Amino acid sequence: MKSFFITGASGFIGQRLVNSLNGSIRVLSRVEQANFDTIVCDLQSEIIPANALEGVDTVFHVAGYAHDVRNASKTKNSYQKINIDSTKRLAQLAIKSNVKRFVFISSVKAGGLTISGDCKTEEMQNNPDSLYGRSKRQAELELLDIVEESDMHVSIIRPSLVYGPNVKGNLKAMLSGIKKGWLPPLPETGNKRSMIHVDDVVSAILFLAEDSRADREIFNVTDGEQYSSREIYNTMSVLEGRPIPSWSVPKILFDIASFLSPQIKYKVNKLLGDERYSSAKIEALGFKAKKTLKEMNETDY
Repeated sequence: MKSFFITGASGFIGQRLVNSLNGSIRVLSRVEQANFDTIVCDLQSEIIPANALEGVDTVFHVAGYAHDVRNASKTKNSYQKINIDSTKRLAQLAIKSNVKRFVFISSVKAGGLTISGDCKTEEMQNNPDSLYGRSKRQAELELLDIVEESDMHVSIIRPSLVYGPNVKGNLKAMLSGIKKGWLPPLPETGNKRSMIHVDDVVSAILFLAEDSRADREIFNVTDGEQYSSREIYNTMSVLEGRPIPSWSVPKILFDIASFLSPQIKYKVNKLLGDERYSSAKIEALGFKAKKTLKEMNETDY
């Protein structure tokens, strides 16, 4: 029977991953997790115990600090401790413990800024524009350096914007805004954004853990579709049981607001800009996402 070790098991992706595994499961958590062998450890303030990976075949490093804001200097230490230092420590322990497979859940933000009109591949690497993205990229590089002389199979997965049940972050805020009526309908700008359902992220994680061709490689994962912000808004409206509005806020109002401050411009770009990523690399290995936002229903969310 295989033995798995998961960090971030109580999170958005981690919960779905744990439920998909068939074998012995050990988790790392700040508090004891019922029904699981738990290594109690706070990655921000504690060192992962030296015996945490004894008898483990596969490590899924899902935990991460993702409080991604433009001015995040006060949280820089959290990015360092959780996203970088814990990844290094876990990889070093995995090698010492003879772990066979290690999958690190990074982010497309580690690849750096997307350029309008481009569909960003893993090779189109540039400087990340946020502390979150930079910390994930540094963690990737540290991980690949640590395992260079080992036999451990290592794969890095960069999910695009993840949707699904109990979604977090900006999509959760959009759902809340639509449900409560404070978020007006977005204009159709023709922008394009990549997304992926959480269950397909889990499938990709498991796929990469087993495919020898994925060793020492980085993979973007998307559902293969591209969506405008208005299309996302419309889908969220349907999921909340609200009619799709026939009107929208004029884009010129967002353009005017962008001139008021760099912070507002940044938020407008996050809302209405392009964020397109190619998953051709993992698809060439045989992986294909099964769900798309266009086919969503209440059971998928």
